[in-house]
Amino acid sequence: MKKIIVFSFMCFTIASFGQGFLHRDGQKIVDGNGKNIVLRGLGLGGWMVQEGYMIQTGAFAGPQYKIKQKITDVIGTKETEEFYKAYKANGITKRDIDSLAAWGFNSIRLPMHYNLYTPAIETEKDGQITWLEEGFKMTDDLLNWCAANKIYLILDLHAAPGGQGKDAAISDYDDSKPSLWESAANQDKMVALWEKLAQRYKDSPWIGAYDIVNEPNWNFTGTNQNGCDETSNAPLKALQVRLTNAIRAIDKHHLIFIEGNCWGNNYNGMFPLWDENIALSFHKYWNINDKASIQTMLNYRTQYNVPIWLGESGENSNVWFEEAISLMESNNIGWAFWPMKKIENLAGVTSVTKPVGYDKILEYWKSGGEKPSQEFSKKVMMQMAENYKMQHLTIRYDVIDAMFRQVQTNDTKKYKNHVAPGKVFATEFDLGQNGFAYSDKDVANYDGTKFTQWNKGGKMRNDGVDIVACTDKITNGFQVSFIEEGEWLQFTIDVKKQSIFNVDIRYSSEKSGGKLYLELDGKKISETTELPVTGGEAAWKTIEIKNVALKQGMNKIRVHFEGGNFNLNYLEFKTAK
Repeated sequence: MKKIIVFSFMCFTIASFGQGFLHRDGQKIVDGNGKNIVLRGLGLGGWMVQEGYMIQTGAFAGPQYKIKQKITDVIGTKETEEFYKAYKANGITKRDIDSLAAWGFNSIRLPMHYNLYTPAIETEKDGQITWLEEGFKMTDDLLNWCAANKIYLILDLHAAPGGQGKDAAISDYDDSKPSLWESAANQDKMVALWEKLAQRYKDSPWIGAYDIVNEPNWNFTGTNQNGCDETSNAPLKALQVRLTNAIRAIDKHHLIFIEGNCWGNNYNGMFPLWDENIALSFHKYWNINDKASIQTMLNYRTQYNVPIWLGESGENSNVWFEEAISLMESNNIGWAFWPMKKIENLAGVTSVTKPVGYDKILEYWKSGGEKPSQEFSKKVMMQMAENYKMQHLTIRYDVIDAMFRQVQTNDTKKYKNHVAPGKVFATEFDLGQNGFAYSDKDVANYDGTKFTQWNKGGKMRNDGVDIVACTDKITNGFQVSFIEEGEWLQFTIDVKKQSIFNVDIRYSSEKSGGKLYLELDGKKISETTELPVTGGEAAWKTIEIKNVALKQGMNKIRVHFEGGNFNLNYLEFKTAK
């Protein structure tokens, strides 16, 4: 009898969730074979839904509709359509997904704009709901690329019809039109869209889940405009129940993520849950990475026997990334960081190069004045679209290292092959955690009210070390600056034969107090050297440290700063005569 019951349960599980489909198993997310899955994901922000801060228009054009107005103003309607066609074609390609898989990601969160799938209610006739093929084609292509790489694709309705939050840039909310919460027609369209998506993807095992509404932030009865003091969230729950029921009438298999108010985190009034294959998503930005910071969600998981998922996080330092991901994975919580691409992106896996001339357009958009010509503006905007191709991106390998390798070990790894004799640029210190590859005093932004810069120069690397552009005659383009007493950098240097070296220190300073020494295997291998004032931040001088003994093979040398107030360009190891 017991065997029959077990067999019947197994059949029920397969029938309910489908072989190969991610689904809920108590407090865990598992695959079709019942194996626990930790989702390690990245959100493709900016592709289907532009947010102003990603293209440096946030101060004056945050939502996509305003961005599009700005672009149309300088290049015209037809040319704007041409730009967006190239922007979307280049924004995500198979090469991008192949790269994400190679770096270690097993899932992708797709932030969708409803208007790629169905027109706005204002343009529909007699309450009809019509469909656009563009969004579905983009999703189909992405799903095929994900499936080829065995990556789960999570569909995230990031911009719902009318907009689901007062934080306008997130959902492309236009306050001159009825929001999602103020329009039955918008809600009907949202339900119809999820029905259409469910019908299209109900048999696709590489669709990992439906994230049915991103970051709702709306005050229904409270005083906080983003819904952070709501106590019931009745309209939010009612809509998510309606959406779930509509999906389940078509698709019994796929996991559904729900989100609370207040950018996904206010779950007051959302319980009890209404579906057996549901999970809670929460978002985490700019706070301490300790258990207390996620205790509310852990309590929900236990109390309601439901999986939890960090659906969005990021925009911080490598130190913060490693801490946050370690916290998640030690508590069996999957994650999706944000975003993949933006212009001059330090805190992401890739960075888009700002096109030459874009600053001129930005200045016009922000302050007015002389309008750039249409020809000039179109050239710049089309170059921007071209720069979104993977082959033109700057890949932030330090970020990738922090998100994957550093979560598993505090061992350091060479940033670049350094050989003595030879030059070692200061910014090319080892990859690794703070306290192991380097030591810096300001390493992450833990405060959501007062921003802390971890890399004060904002260049080259996303670690705590402060890096700025370098103007010295010999340079890799960058220098370490804002050096403080007690900080240090570690470099892995390959020495072919045990030797004695003299080491040139290339530095600049306008204040006194600079001091440093070299250390190997925990022991000083040089005397402390004072760095006299050079006469200015851009006045570079060289000072020599004599008789530094290095062993054959790999040497992990630490440059300790006993005093700060100087800039460091490079160290040059020369064989002593």
